[in-house]
Amino acid sequence: MDTFIYNLLVIKTKQIFKSGIQNSTLKNTLLLIFIVFCLLHSNASEKGYKINVQIRGISDTVCYLANYYGDKTYLTDTAFVKAKGKFVFEGDSTLPGGVYIIAGQSNNRYFEVIIDREQHFTLETDLDDIMNRIKFTNSDDNIYFYNYISNNISNHKKIESLKQRKTELSEYPDSVQSINQQIVDINIGIKEYQQQIINQYPESFVSVLLNAMKEPEIGEVPILENGREDSVYAYQYFKNHYWDYFDLTDERLLRTPLFHKRLERYFTSVIYQEPDTITKEADLIINKARTNKEVFKYIVWYLTYKFETSKIMGFDEIFVHMVDTYYSTGQAYWSDSTVVRSLSKRADALRPILIGKKAPELILIDTAGSFVSLYYSPARYMILIFYETDCGHCRKEIDSMKVWYDNNDFGVGVFAICTDTSLVKWKKFIVEKDLNWINVNGTRSVTQDYHDLYDVNMTPTIFLLDEKKKIIAKRLKMEQLIPFIENYEKYMISDGENESLNN
Repeated sequence: MDTFIYNLLVIKTKQIFKSGIQNSTLKNTLLLIFIVFCLLHSNASEKGYKINVQIRGISDTVCYLANYYGDKTYLTDTAFVKAKGKFVFEGDSTLPGGVYIIAGQSNNRYFEVIIDREQHFTLETDLDDIMNRIKFTNSDDNIYFYNYISNNISNHKKIESLKQRKTELSEYPDSVQSINQQIVDINIGIKEYQQQIINQYPESFVSVLLNAMKEPEIGEVPILENGREDSVYAYQYFKNHYWDYFDLTDERLLRTPLFHKRLERYFTSVIYQEPDTITKEADLIINKARTNKEVFKYIVWYLTYKFETSKIMGFDEIFVHMVDTYYSTGQAYWSDSTVVRSLSKRADALRPILIGKKAPELILIDTAGSFVSLYYSPARYMILIFYETDCGHCRKEIDSMKVWYDNNDFGVGVFAICTDTSLVKWKKFIVEKDLNWINVNGTRSVTQDYHDLYDVNMTPTIFLLDEKKKIIAKRLKMEQLIPFIENYEKYMISDGENESLNN
């Protein structure tokens, strides 16, 4: 296209020379073509990205441009440093919008920059005072961003100074009250400045960032009929409005430090930590983000990985839900068949032993050579322990269990499954420890392999069942299991009393 315009420009120029300078029509035509050519040439030269950087005083020979993605950072580009700390990041493809890091050779982060619509700009600063001396050319987003940062730094210095004065004047209530009000006014000013940028530049990525930083502001707490403040109002309001200013469909936020932290905080600290609640909230958040494939992908991946690796008892139920809902149904478009099969296999292994499920039946041989059924071994509570005779941790757990078992009055039974193949060693161990509970050997089974039934990959592994053989706890140590049974017993008694009162 540029060649065509250029040739046309040459032809028209020749026509002007032939017809004379007085030909205004040709002059206007030539001028129009020239303008179009310049615009096209300008657009062509602005493709990709080019960031000219100067950090006076640095000793690096190489500097790096990195981008955030979730809770990780990835290398985007490398530049060789020339004289006076000058270097250039340049590429033919446009960079995805987000917050980027400029760093030196020693993994030292110098500062962050916004890269979005403006991808051809210049910045300069000094190593000894980066934040105060940084200047941008042709990047409004970064100018707004660093004006905001500078305003925050200045105001927080004022607040720290006032806090120091308040300490010094602690014996003068009027002075303390005055200082407190000044601090309040400064914080209000910070929020007003933040909102001013948002209002003035609503289309800029800076406004998206500043909105994403906002927290729900809880107003006046309602008064209940008994005259007391509603104690749950503040929590409910904060939870319900947590995502008000955070655009879950804007994938640029994935490439900032904000996205992962906000997501992690929500699913770790804000919502009630119970599997049913978490799975419900997970589906709601995922559906909000569904219109953006990249954000949808990240949230599904994050929640699946978070609860697959969770150490909190019962949270494997959330992992199973994620696999069944998003991977097994083909919605996880980024995962190939091998990944889906692996996750589905893991979910299938966990599904039968989730909290609340009836424990799989075990029919194993005892020391007399008879087969014993777990289902036909009555107890108010039944402890299943999988152990090895030569395992130091197993011996420690069994010793603790034995002392407690001989003195408990909760009607607890023990179904102890030894995983050793040597029956002689196993029987000797039982006699040595005086294990007066149900002792069976896991290698002699009528039912399916215990490894598959109970996902036993290490010893000791402990499950706790109720009298109907429903799983009520699992993978606990004795120091956790004993108080769990005691508290569970209190809960059951309390729940039973409430039910009787209701009836």
